[in-house]
Amino acid sequence: MASIHADVTLVGGGIMSATLAMLIHRLDPSLHICMIEQLPEIALESSGALNNAGTGHAGYCELNYTPHDKNGNVQIQRALEINAAFEVSLQFWSHLVNADSQNIQSKSFINRVPHLSAVWGENNIDYLKARYSLLKSHHLFAEMQWSEDNQTLLDWMPLMMNGRSAEPRLAATRVEHGADVNFGALTRTLVSYLQKNANFELLTNTKVIDLHRGHGAKKPWTIKVKNRNNAAKQAIESPFVFLGAGGIALHLLQQSGIEEAAGYGGFPVSGQWLICQNQDLIQQHHAKVYSLATVGAPPMSVPHLDTRIIDGKMSLLFGPYAGFTTKFLKHGSRLDLVKSVKPNNLKSLIGAGANNFDLTKYLVKEVFQNQNQRMQSLQAFIPNARTEDWTLAHAGKRVQIIKRCHHKWGKLEFGTEIVAAADGSLAALLGASPGASVSVKTMLEVLERCFPQQMQSAAWQDKLKTMIPSYGRSLITDANLLASVRKQTLTTLNLAS
Repeated sequence: MASIHADVTLVGGGIMSATLAMLIHRLDPSLHICMIEQLPEIALESSGALNNAGTGHAGYCELNYTPHDKNGNVQIQRALEINAAFEVSLQFWSHLVNADSQNIQSKSFINRVPHLSAVWGENNIDYLKARYSLLKSHHLFAEMQWSEDNQTLLDWMPLMMNGRSAEPRLAATRVEHGADVNFGALTRTLVSYLQKNANFELLTNTKVIDLHRGHGAKKPWTIKVKNRNNAAKQAIESPFVFLGAGGIALHLLQQSGIEEAAGYGGFPVSGQWLICQNQDLIQQHHAKVYSLATVGAPPMSVPHLDTRIIDGKMSLLFGPYAGFTTKFLKHGSRLDLVKSVKPNNLKSLIGAGANNFDLTKYLVKEVFQNQNQRMQSLQAFIPNARTEDWTLAHAGKRVQIIKRCHHKWGKLEFGTEIVAAADGSLAALLGASPGASVSVKTMLEVLERCFPQQMQSAAWQDKLKTMIPSYGRSLITDANLLASVRKQTLTTLNLAS
């Protein structure tokens, strides 16, 4: 079996691995990086344009990031954290565009699309107004607008207002500099850039068949892989491994045998979109409009009507409609869920299942929706929506985190989480939303946990502050810093109005 050495091995060819590879390359170009992708091309799973919402998750419009607490008060801390994290992504992307505008052009992966939250009914309007007041008072959200005026709402979202009855009343908030991000295009741009360097290697159609580490201190990891076309096998020796393979990262993490993986499981959720086929309708809507989820629905199924710009073409999507699945990837196996059940996570899975039985029933019910039922959901957004203008398409799979929880055995978490070996030799990304939008901050966390000495060095610190001017400081507490970096990023990425 042929063997190669890599300083860094990345399993999965999506936005997370691409982001980590680019950060490491910019920090130390001498490091040899190997990326492994089991499909024929990169970015075909969760990073693919139609497999995610394409929303630069910034907390502007996603109402699930500002929930009520047990006393009925709106909590905004999560929205502040996500907004600040997205600003980190914008800074890094801006740096790359400025550094190599010939090969990295912002319009290929990011475009300005206003972010709106829209609700109807008095109680929901009261909630949205309270949310607006709290967010508007913070410098991160100072540019947010509010309206209950029908003419203003007609200007903001004409497709949603045409044919709408006077009752129930509708209100909305709007942030004009919101973004639509094609994470698939961004992934391909980053990897294409990296492939021009001798120290980067991409292996596609290559499946990991074994992952283990030799005994003894500082032994490298051995990743055995097989080419899916010719069945040729080879081994990669690597002192650092990142598992960024979507839902399958859980399987690989379990295979690694690190202590930190014990107790983790996954709860897979599927998704579907309605995609508009009527160009007249597409031209009447230029926004991402989020509303409130149905009671019991997971965060990824918050309904939204999205303008998408994919490969220069404008489209319109509504959804996603969530459902239960046993696959961990869109191109995965129906046995993925079963294979993830291990003795050390069985208690977590039972606990999470018992505590989320209503969610499971909701998702199974969603699977059996017919087109008329889907159209009823769409007509809450577009009163005049017609079935013939929309077709159904499958979105990507999301695997939510299940982890140990002593008082409930196990709990289900919505979000992203890094699980890393104590010695920093391996890290895995688990979870879903906000995911890709905060990829830069998340991968910086990987570097901080797995390359602590290098991250503290003067050389890496200087480079980090060049790539991300706010690095090491808080955009949540420093209004002047935010004003400075936001002005630069919005201009560079053509997001300013």
